[in-house]
Amino acid sequence: MQTIARKHTNQRMSQIVIHGDTVYLAGQVGEPHHSVTDQTRDALARVDALLVEAGSTRNHLLQATIWLADMEDFEAMNAVWDGWVPTGCAPARACGEAKLADPALRVEVIVCAARNS
Repeated sequence: MQTIARKHTNQRMSQIVIHGDTVYLAGQVGEPHHSVTDQTRDALARVDALLVEAGSTRNHLLQATIWLADMEDFEAMNAVWDGWVPTGCAPARACGEAKLADPALRVEVIVCAARNS
């Protein structure tokens, strides 16, 4: 049986869960009250840091789910996303509109990735 490692854990959630060679990250957000562009950059920087801590990188993305508070922000978010995802490494992805935990949040990014081999 493969072990499960959890990092930055509390009673409700873990920021990182590693099962075998797969890394699952909790949803990452940016600083509230900033533009969707800045929030997306912040969220993706947090994703980068967590992936590195888990032994992965954005080059190993498997899947992403992106929640936007308003689909009107789709193009602005994608402008940042498209520059962040390495060429040839686009994950399976879904993007939808949802009410986020804080009304000042515009975007939340959830990813899973393979660990570096």
